[in-house]
Amino acid sequence: MLYWREVRGGPAGGKKAAKRCTETTRTVGPTLNNMSKTAGIVVIGNEILSGKTRDENALYLVRELRNLGVDVRKISIIPDELDLISTEVRIFSNSYDYVFTTGGVGPTHDDLTMEGIAAAFNRPIERHPELESVLKQYYREGIEANLRMADIPQGARLVGGKGNWFPVVAVENVYIFPGVPEILRRKFERIKEMFREEPFYLLEVYLRADEGVIASILHALLAKFPELLLGSYPYIDNPEYSVKLTLESKDRSYLEQAHSTLIAELAKIHLAPVTQ
Repeated sequence: MLYWREVRGGPAGGKKAAKRCTETTRTVGPTLNNMSKTAGIVVIGNEILSGKTRDENALYLVRELRNLGVDVRKISIIPDELDLISTEVRIFSNSYDYVFTTGGVGPTHDDLTMEGIAAAFNRPIERHPELESVLKQYYREGIEANLRMADIPQGARLVGGKGNWFPVVAVENVYIFPGVPEILRRKFERIKEMFREEPFYLLEVYLRADEGVIASILHALLAKFPELLLGSYPYIDNPEYSVKLTLESKDRSYLEQAHSTLIAELAKIHLAPVTQ
């Protein structure tokens, strides 16, 4: 007997996942659902790499995008260096359906994201009149320096702006966000529905067992259900369970078949139930 629950389009993990555990993450088998749009996240900032600031944005975006049915394939953290920003954004843009950058869009010397993205697509930087107007309404002091934030890659789109609120700047499939978490979240909330896809369906199985005991069952399950996204997560010092298994798919029927097969195979080795 096993404990399991379903989350439609929810994050891979529930409240139990954060409770008094040391977690080692491994995903076994195929990791790309053919029906999913893909995304990459580029976090830009020396302060992240030097440990001065803890990144909150990538975690937020990963969770939100997963809820929207988008499969995040890679997160990269890079310094405020023009050539590196240009190269990384170009690679990500060619690799994923959506790219989200965070950081480096302010008025100071180390805010190089716009220039780097412009270079990635061989575009000049130009001042956008709508952004300039919004900035002039918002800032009463230091307006000349802050107007630098109206300088964006030529041909960039403004997405999700209403009234005096700052829109998201997008160049091709790249969406450019600031590094301040509160502002990033407000901006993303305004545009997130444009990324919504078919949801991921999730089933979770909690066990009191060593991973080595169930490894062969997991391999056999993936051989039978190759499109299943299967995760195995061991926990230390958790009194309720020692392993959490997550099964994900965008095909609910496929997921339920895989889950039923897993339960039947685990029953053959007499695993005790986890009571909740």
